[in-house]
Amino acid sequence: MFRGSIVAIVTPFSAKGARLPDRQGFAAGEKNLVVDEQKLRDLIEFHIKNGTSGIVPCGTTGESATLSFDEHDRVIEITIEQVKRRIPVIAGTGSNSTEEAILLTRHAAIAGADASLQVSPYYNRPTQKGLYEHFKAVAESVDIPIIIYNIASRTGVNIEPETIAKLAHDCKTIVGVKEASGNLDQMSRIKQLCGQNFDLISGDDSLTLPVLSIGGTGVISVVANIVPKDVVSLVAEFEKGNLKKAQEIHYKLLPLIKAVFIETNPIPVKTAMGLLGMCEPDLRLPMCPMSPENLEKLKKALKEYGLFK
Repeated sequence: MFRGSIVAIVTPFSAKGARLPDRQGFAAGEKNLVVDEQKLRDLIEFHIKNGTSGIVPCGTTGESATLSFDEHDRVIEITIEQVKRRIPVIAGTGSNSTEEAILLTRHAAIAGADASLQVSPYYNRPTQKGLYEHFKAVAESVDIPIIIYNIASRTGVNIEPETIAKLAHDCKTIVGVKEASGNLDQMSRIKQLCGQNFDLISGDDSLTLPVLSIGGTGVISVVANIVPKDVVSLVAEFEKGNLKKAQEIHYKLLPLIKAVFIETNPIPVKTAMGLLGMCEPDLRLPMCPMSPENLEKLKKALKEYGLFK
């Protein structure tokens, strides 16, 4: 159902110049960043023009953790409005609170999202039974497809293949997983247990080609924010059976991928977009500007790719 190059889109901010109140000095001088709605619409059009297969608003790359509930809802609404059913919108509506995840997911469903991306509850470190009950409760609260998001490096708990398989069997709206464990053995096991109709989607840009080779359907990509055509081409060439060309694109992308993960996502990719004039590079705390040495490495990677002079 969900395949190709799906972008985990950034949330562009603009600084209005106002400053937040000085709370005992901690926020003195902090920018009052608001969602730049027009820039978000422009970026969506950029992706559709360049062949992107789907859009994920309010994922990790979209700084969902620092969006208010109102902002979170609004970003999803804008994305749905602007896309106009031309490509799928997979709304990031996960939370470490099951109740909050249900509220966010219900809003996305009512707004017209094509699916929901559900990150596993972070910080809580639930058991496999807790993970099962959480995702089951969310899935039963809406009638849109659900894609589970497994990223233990951020959440603290891995979703085991057997848990994913049980969810896929028991909850017909759970149709796929974004796998960011980095473990191809685990991903193969998921595909084996869940069958061909269950979408295995890469959650790591550097593993897109290997994941496709074991039956994956595509990638939810960070680097596609700046080079959407190349990520689209990688998947398309593989699907046409042109492995050599897909490998060429993979190895071309690899240094750039490494650069956009040189610091915590989305710091480097948003910085790169600022350098390329695509949006303001502003981030909300606790995300902060890149270190000078890493910024130079990012610039070098962009120059070598031919994106930056």
